[in-house]
Amino acid sequence: MTDWTKISRKIDDGTIVSMQAPLIISASRSTDIPAFYADWFFYRLKKGYSVWTNPFNGAKSYVSYDKTRFVIFWSKNPRPLLPYLHILRERNINCYIQYTLNDYEDERLEKVPLLANRIETFKLLVEQLGKGRVVWRFDPMILTDNISIDDLLRKVQNIGDQLKDYTEKLVFSYADIAIYKKVKRNLEASGIPFHEWNIVQMEEFADKLSAMNRDRKWNFQIATCGEKIDIRKYGIIHNRCIDGDLIVRLAWNDKELMEFMKVKIEEIPAPTLFGQPELPDGVILLPYNRYFISTHKKDSGQRQFCECMASKDIGEYNTCPHLCEYCYANTTKRIALENWERHQNNKFADTITGK
Repeated sequence: MTDWTKISRKIDDGTIVSMQAPLIISASRSTDIPAFYADWFFYRLKKGYSVWTNPFNGAKSYVSYDKTRFVIFWSKNPRPLLPYLHILRERNINCYIQYTLNDYEDERLEKVPLLANRIETFKLLVEQLGKGRVVWRFDPMILTDNISIDDLLRKVQNIGDQLKDYTEKLVFSYADIAIYKKVKRNLEASGIPFHEWNIVQMEEFADKLSAMNRDRKWNFQIATCGEKIDIRKYGIIHNRCIDGDLIVRLAWNDKELMEFMKVKIEEIPAPTLFGQPELPDGVILLPYNRYFISTHKKDSGQRQFCECMASKDIGEYNTCPHLCEYCYANTTKRIALENWERHQNNKFADTITGK
């Protein structure tokens, strides 16, 4: 984990407290801040801080936004972000969105807007932010008595055809149910007849998905999230959801952020009489004849097969009213709804839950 800079700051009641001041914010792995807490987030951004509750020991800590340079949003319905994006631009804060755009409408595994509405949202976000700033996730890929591998591929094809010119990447995961107690308990409580993936099925799905990407000329980079299985032979890589290289591509001219990330932006030398100069291995090209070499480092505090770099997550578990049947972030639907109601009664508190 990164030891973020500490600052002292005045809070709402006038007290001076010590706060973490991260440059990179994750909003959030723990709940859908764009869908349900966008008003809260941008209010707290204006106030300059919020309070985060540690899910393991309940301890509260303060997070300052004074030094924030980049935000990664995670959402199944990020439409509420649209009227707020100008605030990020005005504050010179860059962002991208991990947009989980699944199709489990017929099976009712998620409480989200209609698929057509969510695809429209995706396109509206790309129009405002740009193609590389909205990443498509179909996550998780879940097998049940009523959802086969071919069913999943049909769902992916339908969405992929519509997003062909709107994203660079498709990220997915295989639903690992048994190892996540919350997920297994939530599915069993709702009577969902789920199936675990085996290696043969994973390989079959990867092969067919890769062929679909090629045959339909999507040209997406396909990646898995947090998966042990190595399926690079199908052109499918391990993803970095908090992706240092993507952050650099999108914010390379932010000197403060590049210094923090220890990234050096170089100019491509001009051609000589002997031809184009040879660039070092691992070069990633940038606009205006510039390049950098990846210095991406994995966050040691994440899961074994997670490739994300360090960021400060500001969300809280048990606060997401999507009520997905396979949810890993809510212990029960009842607790999530109770916390959502508590938030509604105190919308702009320094914590998401208002307590």
